[in-house]
Amino acid sequence: MKLGFATVCLDLNLENIVNWSKKEGFEVLEVACWPAKNQRDFARSHIDVENFDEKKANEVINLFSENNIEISSLAYYDNMLDPNLKEREYKQNHLKKVIDAAKLVKCDLVGTFIGRDPNKTIKENFIECKKSFKPIVDYAEEKGIRIMIENCPMEGWQIEGLPGTISYSPELWDEMFSIIPNKNFGLNFDPSHLYWLQVDYWKATNRFSKYIFHVHAKDTEILKDKLDNVSIYGKGWWQYRIPGLGGINWLVFIKILQGAGYNGAISIEHEDPIWSGSEEKIKEGLKIGFKNLKNII
Repeated sequence: MKLGFATVCLDLNLENIVNWSKKEGFEVLEVACWPAKNQRDFARSHIDVENFDEKKANEVINLFSENNIEISSLAYYDNMLDPNLKEREYKQNHLKKVIDAAKLVKCDLVGTFIGRDPNKTIKENFIECKKSFKPIVDYAEEKGIRIMIENCPMEGWQIEGLPGTISYSPELWDEMFSIIPNKNFGLNFDPSHLYWLQVDYWKATNRFSKYIFHVHAKDTEILKDKLDNVSIYGKGWWQYRIPGLGGINWLVFIKILQGAGYNGAISIEHEDPIWSGSEEKIKEGLKIGFKNLKNII
């Protein structure tokens, strides 16, 4: 396994991120590839796939090679089932450009969301997924690229109180892999979401191990006093943390991954509000995560 992080947390250019990562001992980076103009939170464009060609790809390849760092994945997480068909087309076309860019930089993994049309039921969304999203997986397969879905519920993304994706639980994964059985389709497995959703992440790791293409290292802290006041239907009773600062047992989790034969990236996804607010605090959070995971890996 190789330890890295998702670059989306840093508002720096790719060269600065790679140079800093080498200095701190990181081995892989999950590179953000959102559109340059984007209104979403947690969205960066460290590779501009809209204006990407073989020359620029070679520059990226050389940058990583010179620093002895690998690209673990290209990342573009957005709603591929947007109810606005014009927006959906734009997002799906951008995802195809990310897939093309991955081919150019010799990285075989692209991470995204399926998303959800909030005007339709889960069942109806899966019908739409097969019709609208499976062709993207097929497109990637033709180019030798694997597509992976992060299991984040994205609660309240479109409508308050409603999960914004259809891929956040083992029950939904069963359906997802049933309608899209392609061998190049899998998970960017993140135990932090399962933890607050009260799903046994150890069992899920074992059960879906063959679909785990990549791992997000993010922790979750349950704020019991807040939970006692607002209930599970309230807000603010949990928060994402740097690995080792929440409730995930990383030693056991990584042992289960190893036992299942996983030898890919462990990528810190920094969404910790305590270690946010400035470049210095974000970097310090990444260093804490690195220290907490390095000896285990």
